[in-house]
Amino acid sequence: MVMEEKPKKLLILYASETGNAIDAAERLGREAERRGCPVLLLSVDDFDPSSLPDQEIVIFVVSTTGQGDNPDSIKVFWKFLLQRNLTQNWLSRVNYAVFGLGDSGYQKYNFVAKKLDKRLSDLGATAVVERGLGDDQHSSGYEGALDPWMSTLWKALYQKDPKLFPKGPELMTSNMSLMDQPKVQITYHDVVEGTSNFSSIPDVKLLEMQIESTRFILPGKLAGKYSPECFLKMVKNDPLSKAGSGKDVRHFEFEAVSSSIEYEVGDVVHILPGQDAAAVDAFIKRCNLNPESYIQVQVNDNKENEQSYDLRNTLKVPVRLKTFVELAMDVASASPRRYFFEVMSYFATAEHEKERLQYFASPEGRDDLYEYNQKERRTVLEVLDDFPSVQMPFEWLVQLVPPLKTRAFSISSSHSAHPNQVHLTVSVVSWTTPYKRKRTGLCSSWLAELDPQKSGLIPAWFQKGSLPSPPPSLPLILIGPGTGCAPFRGFVEERALQSQSGPTAPILFFFGCRNEENDFLYRDFWLFHSQKGGVLSEEKGGGFFVAFSRDQQQKVYVQHKMREESFKIWNLLTEGAAVYVAGSANKMPSDVLLAFEEIVSKEGGVPKEAAVRWLRALEKAGKYHVEAWS
Repeated sequence: MVMEEKPKKLLILYASETGNAIDAAERLGREAERRGCPVLLLSVDDFDPSSLPDQEIVIFVVSTTGQGDNPDSIKVFWKFLLQRNLTQNWLSRVNYAVFGLGDSGYQKYNFVAKKLDKRLSDLGATAVVERGLGDDQHSSGYEGALDPWMSTLWKALYQKDPKLFPKGPELMTSNMSLMDQPKVQITYHDVVEGTSNFSSIPDVKLLEMQIESTRFILPGKLAGKYSPECFLKMVKNDPLSKAGSGKDVRHFEFEAVSSSIEYEVGDVVHILPGQDAAAVDAFIKRCNLNPESYIQVQVNDNKENEQSYDLRNTLKVPVRLKTFVELAMDVASASPRRYFFEVMSYFATAEHEKERLQYFASPEGRDDLYEYNQKERRTVLEVLDDFPSVQMPFEWLVQLVPPLKTRAFSISSSHSAHPNQVHLTVSVVSWTTPYKRKRTGLCSSWLAELDPQKSGLIPAWFQKGSLPSPPPSLPLILIGPGTGCAPFRGFVEERALQSQSGPTAPILFFFGCRNEENDFLYRDFWLFHSQKGGVLSEEKGGGFFVAFSRDQQQKVYVQHKMREESFKIWNLLTEGAAVYVAGSANKMPSDVLLAFEEIVSKEGGVPKEAAVRWLRALEKAGKYHVEAWS
């Protein structure tokens, strides 16, 4: 009797920062399975890089963060690939494909995918297809590039090894056969059983347990440490911008409640926002759920399919269903993914709704779905309300509703100046969609509405940002327009303290805002440190320069002020200064870099190309840092 050969598994590795690369990787996995090819889907930090030469075919899905940075999950893997002892034929038996997710509005567009593609090739691996580059700026987002790239990939893989797709690259099994089982299983407990364990546990400890018990549904190591490092309590909520100016920028101060906090200037704090109680109640009601029931969520142990969705634990303790939704499921801020619409179509009982959902989930309906969903930032709750005949089982909702993510903020205080406190400078985000619907940022608007007198416990995690803490002897050139000034408030506070006990190097700080009257953030603070021997004062070799972009006919930005002070900048650069740039990712970082190129060329008396090389060397030496956000 001939043993039937077990089909090969297609290995898909992803590196994600916000979750988009996970979505793209899961989509690739589903499409491969529909063609009869089993899949192993892993976060790249769950894969042993030393076993890479043993893989026949690997698909990489990687995002680029910030200014061309690696997502955290790929850092160890990338370091391994850069080892000098790896030879040019180390991966000679490996076939690979790379799909990148990026934003062409940034200078280093899809940088991580490009450098990974080159490095794999340099180590002897063979590309099955040309790398695909998804672009957030595309009218359909990254899927605009993913759809055609996938189609090419299946054909190329089939040519390479027909056994991967036993019935050809086009033939797909009925989606219904893949719909039988969601990836999670929910056990319901009666109320008495669920609550009896918690009565004697203090509030902080209980919240910590609940967060730890719900956060594991975040894919990969996106959740970081499941348990918060500490809990914060808001003690100050002050407006920094003038009322009616069209901007709402706040200064928040928090104190650590549960444990002492440790951070350095330049670090970042991640905050888990609260959700609107009415929206959570409306979601629970719309889905016919009992908010008071106690649940445990487990991963379905499907041995046949090792597809790792990285729901890596089970709920350690039963948790109230409403608490689970509040802490883990983003029901009224994030937009659902394309797969959500596909699964909804199976549960729609009204024919016209089913047809519309099937159209949205199809390649033909991709652009219309993008218009309806992502561009309008439709929430899960709004989508469910638009398709009232759909009743999705809670298991599918837990799997498919976008997870509630933490939000990252640059810290705007020095821990030395404010022990046990952390300060933030936050612009309250609001915008109007193409169909004139008002939208607000979940975390910033939630923080803005908190009353310091009644503030509850805020879960927080601390992390290194892109701006390393500078030693007191290092001269600094800081460029931080708008809320980009946040980390530099911490830098200046810290250096002012250091200057009391010894000599410190000078700081040049370039700040920018629209109007002197409306949004000159921390005006008194900067002016205080600019006079009488302060760390920004001229007598200390420093300087503070402000560009008010709208206070005159011609717009004036930080880069204009930099050119005016080119002599001072060049002098400080020749003394070994480090450059720090923070603020909006739009055009500012590239405009600032261009200004530096002109300054180095003019003051150093060298051609533009030499100035570009000089600044590249400065960056390589760890003396040119950018932290930008969109």
